[in-house]
Amino acid sequence: MEKVPMTAGGFAALEAELKDRQQVQRQRIILAISEARAHGDLSENAEYHAAKESQALNEGRIMELESLIGRADIIDVSKLGGDTIKFGATVQLIDDDTEEKKMYQIVGEPESDVRSGKVSIGSPIARALIGKKVGDSVQVNTPGGGKSYEVVSVVFR
Repeated sequence: MEKVPMTAGGFAALEAELKDRQQVQRQRIILAISEARAHGDLSENAEYHAAKESQALNEGRIMELESLIGRADIIDVSKLGGDTIKFGATVQLIDDDTEEKKMYQIVGEPESDVRSGKVSIGSPIARALIGKKVGDSVQVNTPGGGKSYEVVSVVFR
């Protein structure tokens, strides 16, 4: 099976979600199903069907998390270094058009969250940044059109 690169923090977050889904969510859903069953006729019981659907979604996510955790290739970003952008790097960029500063960390697919500044290694911006250094200009093709950035700093933390 193909390994999934991720940071130690991303791996810990997946483990925490798995534990919550197995120990907390699963029990809550079982209780909801038993309460709905007590209401009688299951064929027309919307609460029962909603609880069963919730159970299916939870069990599916548990299987997905177990697979990701089993295939995880944990990379300790604090042990990385250098001035070239690679997995785990936190990069500060300046938009050439607006002079706006942006900060991104390049992480694995399961832990990416653009709102918190974590971009997937497979995203267009990360692919454009890999191999670049401070002072380099980067062209990124986005759904909204091309963007141009200058790399201001590269750190590993």
